[in-house]
Amino acid sequence: MPAPLQTIRRSLLVLSAALSSLALTAPAALAAPSPTPTPTATATPSSSASSSASSSASPTATPPANMSSVGGTRLGTAGTQVNLTSGVPVLPKDVTARSWIVSDAESGAVLAAHNAHWRLPPASTLKMLFADTVLPKFPKTTEHKVVASDLAGMGAGSSLVGIKEGESYTVHDLWLGVFLRSGNDAVHVLSHMYGGVDKTVTDMNTHAQDLQALDTHVVTPDGYDEPGQVSSAYDLTLFARSGLQKKDFREYCSTVSTKFPGETTKKKGKSVRGTFDIRNTNRLLSGDSDVSVYPGIAGVKNGNTTNAGATFTGVAERNGKVLLVTVMNPEKDEHNEVYKEAAKILDWGFQADGKVQPVGELVAPKNVPQTSAQPGATATGEAGGDTSTKPSAGGSASASAADDDGSSGVGIALAVTGGLLVLLAAAVFLVNRRWPLPDLVRRRPRP
Repeated sequence: MPAPLQTIRRSLLVLSAALSSLALTAPAALAAPSPTPTPTATATPSSSASSSASSSASPTATPPANMSSVGGTRLGTAGTQVNLTSGVPVLPKDVTARSWIVSDAESGAVLAAHNAHWRLPPASTLKMLFADTVLPKFPKTTEHKVVASDLAGMGAGSSLVGIKEGESYTVHDLWLGVFLRSGNDAVHVLSHMYGGVDKTVTDMNTHAQDLQALDTHVVTPDGYDEPGQVSSAYDLTLFARSGLQKKDFREYCSTVSTKFPGETTKKKGKSVRGTFDIRNTNRLLSGDSDVSVYPGIAGVKNGNTTNAGATFTGVAERNGKVLLVTVMNPEKDEHNEVYKEAAKILDWGFQADGKVQPVGELVAPKNVPQTSAQPGATATGEAGGDTSTKPSAGGSASASAADDDGSSGVGIALAVTGGLLVLLAAAVFLVNRRWPLPDLVRRRPRP
């Protein structure tokens, strides 16, 4: 548990930023503006680590003048927002992303941001919202036999994990396919199990509203480019923060590699089910020729489409501090650029955390019930548990499908008593509890 003085200091800093925003912002400013009208561009479908593009509206080259001020007025202001006072390190100068944000996962303090509320195509980082919405519905041991209709309606060139009609898969298998290979086929199977793509999209939009992710409009559950489908760096960070409350979510997003069920064949008169290896396409987690595994990384999700460019949300722990970073669409066209820029921003965040005054906050979800902040407090919401959209508590996550799933509670310190206490409660969302990431990082095998 963080030291009491550090917790109080962080809470006061975030509360100060929130009070300033409240004093300067009219209520109407809290609503997210409509997406910037843009001309239609024809995108050429191409395979990627997450999903592929179809014809849709391309974003403008500059952010709109008016953006949402959820989390603070500065977060709705175009350009880079940071309080560079004495002792605060200078931001990296070679970050070219259209939008990015780095924040303290525990306190919700936004350390720095750039066009945080710019509504842009999210690509497969939208699968974090899909998982946070659908994952609590099914126990991981549930099996499903895939039929043709489960795989219907996927966009041309979609990224696939390799699900086959007529084969059976566990929910655990399907979620690994979603997180490791960003498989749109796994998303569609889970969506049909959930009640259909339309219901899934409706519930994702509802859950986004519950999380106060007002920049987000979902059209497809898998993040495939469609007109009107948008999110923001701020909202994607909210999705990650909510999802990481769930033990199963933490397991899946931190898994580096595993074996995935293949096709059933006949050998010597017997049916034999093969397997094949899949590896996480999050390069800060799995590494690549020009990107090293980031120290302390523990997820979350990457994406790439023609219109969205590369997008990424990551969570990492260092010396007891847990940071979230989201980077959307770097303009620099280099291999793995989104991961390189995310690593630079994380490095800055770990150096600046505790020194820099926040420029805003990650707001708490709506209607979060008061929960004990005492050690050992737990809540429902893991897969197969409570099917509501409220954040939940869970234990330390496994690093691979074969790891054990020990637990240690994650409490939510929130008082919803009205007036100033509501604002204070949102400011200290998760401050008083250590996230179970350090243990996850220790147990995750390095590639």
